[in-house]
Amino acid sequence: MRLPRVHRAWWVAAVSFVALVGAAGFRATPSVFIDPLHAEFGWSHGTVSAAVSVNVLLYGLTSPFSAALMERYGIRRIVSGALFLIAAGSGLTVFMDATWQLVLCWGFLVGLGTGSMALAFAATVSGRWFIARRGLVSGILTAGGAAGQLVFLPLVALLVEGPGWRTASLTVAFAALAVVPLVLFVLRDRPEDAGLLPYGAGPDYVTPPPAPPGAARRALRSLYAAARTRVFWLLAGTFAVCGASTNGLVGVHFVPAAHDHGMPVPAAASLLAVIGVFDLVGTVASGWFTDRFDARRLLAVYYALRGLSLLFLPMLFAQSVRPSMLFFIVFYGLDWVATVPPTIALCRRHFGDEGPIVFGWVLASHQVGASVVAYLTGLARDAFGSYDVAWIASGALCGTAALMALVIRAPGRT
Repeated sequence: MRLPRVHRAWWVAAVSFVALVGAAGFRATPSVFIDPLHAEFGWSHGTVSAAVSVNVLLYGLTSPFSAALMERYGIRRIVSGALFLIAAGSGLTVFMDATWQLVLCWGFLVGLGTGSMALAFAATVSGRWFIARRGLVSGILTAGGAAGQLVFLPLVALLVEGPGWRTASLTVAFAALAVVPLVLFVLRDRPEDAGLLPYGAGPDYVTPPPAPPGAARRALRSLYAAARTRVFWLLAGTFAVCGASTNGLVGVHFVPAAHDHGMPVPAAASLLAVIGVFDLVGTVASGWFTDRFDARRLLAVYYALRGLSLLFLPMLFAQSVRPSMLFFIVFYGLDWVATVPPTIALCRRHFGDEGPIVFGWVLASHQVGASVVAYLTGLARDAFGSYDVAWIASGALCGTAALMALVIRAPGRT
């Protein structure tokens, strides 16, 4: 008895997941490079953080246009090109001897590469290749970000502690290049290119017409219309604080801050990776809550609890991992991107069909906030000799974001 063949859509989803895991891991690795670069070259924490800041900023600014690039040039070309950019940016760092080269490699090249494989890639693959199980596939691909952080950070930290940061950089470069053949061999822009229908398509399925030109123009038009509303700026402001208190602060500076207190880098990186595990649980639970409760109040609760936890964090650092720190990791991990489902829901309710595009720009504000705080936190570490001021300031910002979320008006109310 012959076993049924696996639909090619699942292979496309599997390769897309590997690419997204890699992109998330590559974007997270600079956090374990700060102390080694400071020790070898004498570069300040602020200088190294500037490169990370450019990386995070470009990731956010590229995201709204990545879908348009995939429409224009195809998924395979964009994803393959993005992986080559990541490999070049990571590999060339072994030859650098000046800070501008660090900004060019880890900032511009890796930032553009990872930004080209952001949430739009997951949405494009699930939307084109799946009719049935579309929500499941998009959720799995989105979770690739947390999985990438989980897989790569402890490994890169061990390489940095052992053979050195150059070996870690080359490992990242070779890992990115290893995914390129899979992308070229398995990925196709649409199921019709392989003579197939999307997974779950019935006999009455009609291939959608190609998207009209001017996707980038539509994105800019949506930004112009949304920017004239108060709701957009409140959502963008709260999400900027979200990025500042997660990717920009904890994602970049948790490992060097723990190392300042005597904790080994691999142990600190493993704690940061565990956040990614609980991030999955928190995000799924937040989606369930968003279907049942007021999204504005959910955002206020999430930001308030996050701010409270950051105020306590300076008292939890020690040479070894203590139960209090594990409690923070679990609690903070559950809240890491719990803000995403209610923010998406508010964008959809206030901006209708343009909601996904508007969310792309709100997501860009998330990365702008992360970029600014990643740089300012490095400067604060140089100025004060510790990260305590950064944790306290970020906790206060989260409190402000909680108040901003409550000010957002209910949909349909003048």
